[in-house]
Amino acid sequence: MFKKCRYFLFFLCLLPLFVFGQESEALSFVISGEVRDNASGKRLENVNITAPQRHLATVTNADGRFTLKTVSRPDYITVSHVGYKTQRVPLRGSTTGLKVRLVPLNIVLGDVVVTNQDPHVLLAEAISRIPDNYGTQSELMTCFYRETAKKRNKFIQVSEAVVDLYKSSYENGPYSDRVAIVKGRKLVSQKSGDTLGLRMQGGPTEVIFLDVVKNRGLILNHEDLTNYILKIEPPVTIDDRLQWVISASPNNDMLEYALYHAMFYIDMETLAFTRAELSLDMSDSDKATRLMLVKKPNGVRFKPRELSFVVNYRTDEDGLSHISYIRSTYRFNCDWKRRLFSTSFTATNEMVVTDRQECPKNPIDRKASFGQRDSFSQMVGNFSDPDFWKDYNIIEPTESLEHAIKKLKKSKK
Repeated sequence: MFKKCRYFLFFLCLLPLFVFGQESEALSFVISGEVRDNASGKRLENVNITAPQRHLATVTNADGRFTLKTVSRPDYITVSHVGYKTQRVPLRGSTTGLKVRLVPLNIVLGDVVVTNQDPHVLLAEAISRIPDNYGTQSELMTCFYRETAKKRNKFIQVSEAVVDLYKSSYENGPYSDRVAIVKGRKLVSQKSGDTLGLRMQGGPTEVIFLDVVKNRGLILNHEDLTNYILKIEPPVTIDDRLQWVISASPNNDMLEYALYHAMFYIDMETLAFTRAELSLDMSDSDKATRLMLVKKPNGVRFKPRELSFVVNYRTDEDGLSHISYIRSTYRFNCDWKRRLFSTSFTATNEMVVTDRQECPKNPIDRKASFGQRDSFSQMVGNFSDPDFWKDYNIIEPTESLEHAIKKLKKSKK
């Protein structure tokens, strides 16, 4: 029997406010640009940008912008996104300010009859093929992690880090995987009105427990799936490969814990999971609160609004899939008793795998690893580095985040 786990928790508290680190100019070879829909011109978020010859990667931000750093000029980069034709962009001349336009890929299913597929059978078969589709070797990955908190529409905290992620074989469970902070920085608001802050419990360990393929105790197990209605949705493409799309809707309101609304993307040829989207069911506010909230100050009322996750996997040249990107979003309202209006808060975590190596000689020591109950925003200051941006790939800050960082840095002077 799988044990239900509370890995995606935060607690509210009165925070002492400190600022760590400063930005420095990167020295590596830089490739930058923006990605838009070819027809509408819409900026595309979370597009995968890879330099296959260098095994390096990043994703676009909410403004469709990206920056990818390498030690030397690659011949090309690969740009891919759900529902679009993958594009190989040759690197000739200037490698900054690239303008990439992705074209939606029309799906031709041929003799495939979607309505004749049983989603229960299809999902069970995909789960059974996990040992064949995912790595049997341990890996050490370099990742960029960002944690932000907003009060209404204003950023009140930004914490960022380069982390090492040790992933054991997918034949094992998630409990042997570990994360360690390499370097980072923290910026928080100095205004007295922003002293009601939030701490996310677990921080970058989310990449361990949100790996739904490896941590099947989250949702991909027979016990949990019996509580869901499964349905085949219209197919999409990822990396020019057709994907089955299976939706899961809660179908048991008698449980003591909240369920999820989910979408699973499964490669039609290999039956490998390529993407998962989960959103906690908010129909029972008490159940959602018990999952999300650990602790709050006396006198503060908490109302959950959203808890959602996106998990992406990338297939390598040998046909094996690896976790590549995770994003989580928490939205909730808080108010002090007797106050007329509540205040909205939003916390977002993102982690992108930027590099990896197989069979590392020196995996992360357990004593150096980040704890599941640790607060990243509290601990990141211990790893402050004035050369934070140097020679590492990051998720490019959005324009709003760049503006917020400048204001937060001014507030510490």
